[in-house]
Amino acid sequence: MTKYSFVLLSEQTQDFLKKLQDLGMVDINRREKPVDEHSKEMTNKLVQINQSVARLKQVAKEKTQKEAVPFEGDASSMLEETTQLFLKREALRNDINVLSEQIKQAEPWGTFTQEDMDKLRDMGFTIHAYVQPAKRLNPGLEQKYPLYVVNRLDGQAYFIVLEVEGETYDFPGNEVTFPAESYDKLQEKLQEKEAALESCISRLEALSDYTGILETYALEISSQLDLYLANASARKEVEDHVDLLTGFVPFVKTKELEAFLNKESLYYISAPAESEDNPPIKLKNNWYTRLFEPIGNMYMLPRYDELDLTPYFAPFYMLFFGFCLGDMGYGLVFMIAALLGKRFLPKMRGYMNLVFFLGLGSFIMAAFPGVFFGVKIADVIPSLKGSNTFLFNFSDMKMFWFAILFGLFQIVFARILKGIDSFIRKGWQHGMAPFGWAILIVWCTIAYASMEVPSLALPKSVSLTMVILSVALILFFSKPEGPIYKRLGKGLWAMYDITGVFGDMLSYIRLFGLGTAGAILGMVINSIAMSLSGIPYVGWLLTIIMLLFGHTLVLGLNALGAFVHPMRLTFVEFFKNAGFTGGGREFKPLTSVSNKKEQ
Repeated sequence: MTKYSFVLLSEQTQDFLKKLQDLGMVDINRREKPVDEHSKEMTNKLVQINQSVARLKQVAKEKTQKEAVPFEGDASSMLEETTQLFLKREALRNDINVLSEQIKQAEPWGTFTQEDMDKLRDMGFTIHAYVQPAKRLNPGLEQKYPLYVVNRLDGQAYFIVLEVEGETYDFPGNEVTFPAESYDKLQEKLQEKEAALESCISRLEALSDYTGILETYALEISSQLDLYLANASARKEVEDHVDLLTGFVPFVKTKELEAFLNKESLYYISAPAESEDNPPIKLKNNWYTRLFEPIGNMYMLPRYDELDLTPYFAPFYMLFFGFCLGDMGYGLVFMIAALLGKRFLPKMRGYMNLVFFLGLGSFIMAAFPGVFFGVKIADVIPSLKGSNTFLFNFSDMKMFWFAILFGLFQIVFARILKGIDSFIRKGWQHGMAPFGWAILIVWCTIAYASMEVPSLALPKSVSLTMVILSVALILFFSKPEGPIYKRLGKGLWAMYDITGVFGDMLSYIRLFGLGTAGAILGMVINSIAMSLSGIPYVGWLLTIIMLLFGHTLVLGLNALGAFVHPMRLTFVEFFKNAGFTGGGREFKPLTSVSNKKEQ
């Protein structure tokens, strides 16, 4: 990035920022949050538009009418109408729910008119309503009290008792609430509300064909908000007559920007961006590693002076995903789905490419144990069991150790990466401790492995050299600042990190656990499905249905775990061992509406 400082007269600032928007290449330092009431209103409106667009798109998925209805009006009127319609829809749905409950309660009491109720009250009667089991209703009560049975339904008797004004009322029983309105009146209201709701939904369905109007409106508001915040963030000098602006531009765009500035005869100062300036981050990766940028961005962007780890964790993530999915068949499904997605969903081409490579990783990793839709290939082709190839012959125990060794390899790789990066950016002394840890981890791994396989043991001279060298690098270069005795104390404290390395190693067992669990679930589905095949006439049909449904369910469950757990290993184990701190901010240039549409 190149840092630019612009000096302008206050009256020139607005026009200059608009021109920068048209260029679409300069990230002007500006606040991300509203600074006053006006920017707060624009932010709220932007949120309102985005919510309306999302809700209209949901309506479009559920719509029944297919004919397009012309819309006449601007974006503002459409936003207002859409907002009111959604509020009205929710209110009508609530009213319908309330009326439905009232109708349910009023139905046993039949129909009556409000005039009849008023006449009874005018005559001095008070109505009391009761519900009792019909068997418990004593016929003698009708002789003793002014009682009238309104309805008998589902073994219950619904009746009213009239209280005479001036007389003592002592009817035994638990009184219930008599409906305020008659059943037929409530039904009429319900029909009116349902008709209004249908009309409201019909209008929303018509508006759902024009979400593009609101999306363009959102781009306009976003562009205006960016411009306003950039203007508000300008530093005022010389009694507010001069504005100072700071912006950042990718190095490859500097010539184009400076040609524009010289043409406009504007005064500016340019210099290479430094980490103290908090410049924005724009990642630069090749076509493959760029696919994994959304995964890394879920955590955070690197600082400006920090190594972007995306190219280094991408292959690991792909293979870890495959390890966890644990089935060649599921990987094949992912690849086929990705190829079809690229054909029918061109806007999601990047995500489909990512899905394809995740499926490829699944196919590769599951080829070691040789599991295909829950079936061990070596069981189907017995000749493979006698071969000495890696493929199709890994037992569960081999996969267990493979997961641990794969994890240790990533940890060592991360430490070496940290050492090289520190060596280049900070100096050779800062890179020594990571190299020491890498050597120590390798030595510990080989030493433990040689206990089980003696042929792996290192010569004593090599082993002793590795131990002395690694410990010395850790003790004297963990904190390379200061005299030797201070370095030694800090180095001894740094040696405690060996427990963290051990914990990190154990975390990779989850790769084996998830992969094995997925394979077992696939085998269970196959077993259940085959047990159904013996049912007369429909056995094989039920078997096919069970296989399709069961493996789809297992695929979804496994894919969720295979997505989340490798992400955890990347963000915690790999990033920590590689010394990643993060905290960078995304490169967001001032951009006009037309440029945003192109993006």
